[in-house]
Amino acid sequence: MKPKYLTEQAITSFIQSALNEDIGDGDHSTLSSVPEDAVESAKMIFKDKGIVAGVEIAERIFKTVDSSLEVKALVEEGDFLTHGDIIMEIKGKAQSILIAERLALNCIQRMSGIATHTNRVVKLVEGTHTQILDTRKTTPNFRILEKWAVHLGGGKNHRFGLYDMVMLKDNHIDYAGSIQQAVADTKAYLASKNKDLKIEVETRNLDEVKDALEAKVDVIMLDNMDFETMRTAVQLVNGQCKTEASGGITEDNVANVARTGVDFISLGALTHSSLSKDISLKAVK
Repeated sequence: MKPKYLTEQAITSFIQSALNEDIGDGDHSTLSSVPEDAVESAKMIFKDKGIVAGVEIAERIFKTVDSSLEVKALVEEGDFLTHGDIIMEIKGKAQSILIAERLALNCIQRMSGIATHTNRVVKLVEGTHTQILDTRKTTPNFRILEKWAVHLGGGKNHRFGLYDMVMLKDNHIDYAGSIQQAVADTKAYLASKNKDLKIEVETRNLDEVKDALEAKVDVIMLDNMDFETMRTAVQLVNGQCKTEASGGITEDNVANVARTGVDFISLGALTHSSLSKDISLKAVK
């Protein structure tokens, strides 16, 4: 099942905006050198190793540029590919293939890198009940695809934006005066707006964990805590709400964090530090 944010409007809007950015008043390299009536074929080739993600968006980009293009995907989203595997074949107007090429590659390269990274981290916590989350540390105007890639890699999407969940972080709490005050004001605000949103609170020590528990929130974030403190915090919470570990988490320590018993681990690195996969489009002659 696709995440809720993947609406037809959102996907169409992203593609159109990205094409406008790239094409401007025309792909003059292609329009000047490739005959308008030329019909050709091309193959998209995976030149790396990892999880492929973005097959659907790449297909949509080609078809948006030219609905008459024949696009045949040879793999499924989330498949593990190795060097030389063919992702898709495209046939039709040569100018259209070239105009769509870079945007399609940019999307699938970036998404495949994120999905591969996510899948690697998810496997590191196998055997625990902990789920791997992404964050809002995404590329502006590219969040929809980056979060989609996390989903395809086996991770779980956290809130999509500022509007679909309340997260009271350290600055919110410091400005409000206390966790209790911040949560009380938030609950009053949500009631006045007739909104039913989950509330998460960031905590920096065990005293704040106790405050968050008393405030009755949905999720308590354990921020930059050592393993022992985190384990104690999970015991304090004792299932009264969900717990999320965040801050300073790497592939080297994520398994140990999961073993503290937290429900979620969030990693901004999934979207801001994943390396794109090497994928190319080659003309078939």
